[in-house]
Amino acid sequence: MSLINLVFKKTKDEKRPALLTYTVAGDSSKKKSLDILRSIANYVDICEIGFPHNTPIADGGQIQSSAYRALKNGIKIKDIFSIVKDFKKSKQAKPVILMGYYNMIYQYGDNNFINICKKVGVDGLIVVDLPYPENKNFAKKCKKKDISFIQLISPTTSPIRMKRIIKDSHDMVYYISMLSTTGGKLKVSPKKILERYNKIKSLNKNKNVVIGFGITEKTIASLRKADGLVVGSALCKEISKSIEKRQNPVTNVTNIVKRLRNKII
Repeated sequence: MSLINLVFKKTKDEKRPALLTYTVAGDSSKKKSLDILRSIANYVDICEIGFPHNTPIADGGQIQSSAYRALKNGIKIKDIFSIVKDFKKSKQAKPVILMGYYNMIYQYGDNNFINICKKVGVDGLIVVDLPYPENKNFAKKCKKKDISFIQLISPTTSPIRMKRIIKDSHDMVYYISMLSTTGGKLKVSPKKILERYNKIKSLNKNKNVVIGFGITEKTIASLRKADGLVVGSALCKEISKSIEKRQNPVTNVTNIVKRLRNKII
């Protein structure tokens, strides 16, 4: 059983959703980024790490700011791999999902990129601009290396397409809760989100489904019936605030993650 599936087995036994966090690699520096991961790993179940990118597709202002700081600091893909490798050496390390864009992978070559991911300890990949079914070949390559390729489902995904995506999915499916960029105010009621979530689950109850977009300290408790919940922009925002106030982002981000966990246990 994969590390990602083991996490979901554990959280379901504990009757709570898995807590997934998203931070941008290299924000606010390579060292701080690693320090944040090591600190929050005491409270989260899965860590998503984003590639800093100068032309994002669905990233809102907070994540764009994080990516800008990382790029300004000169973060390269090799540095992202280094962060993952060092994080995975720590005793409290959790499964790592890299999230980014295909053009960065393309420059490495699919096989080379996947092989490096396997070597440094990446457990899963989310490639935002590589949709189903165009991602089928890449997903198969990931599966051969025991790396989970995570499919995305949105509120506009048709039932037929949804069924096909879920059938071809690996360890988990990522449900985008609303038509918005990340960090936007939740535009749909938690009740409506969970109704859609239940429709996704009804197609295959064995598949783990996580909900992302609009998840904050205010909304997370109302969605705790999901298999997992992803929080990203709130953490990126806290890093920005910490830098502006000349405070330690490691401490401040960790405090938010603690509060998030307390709301779902």
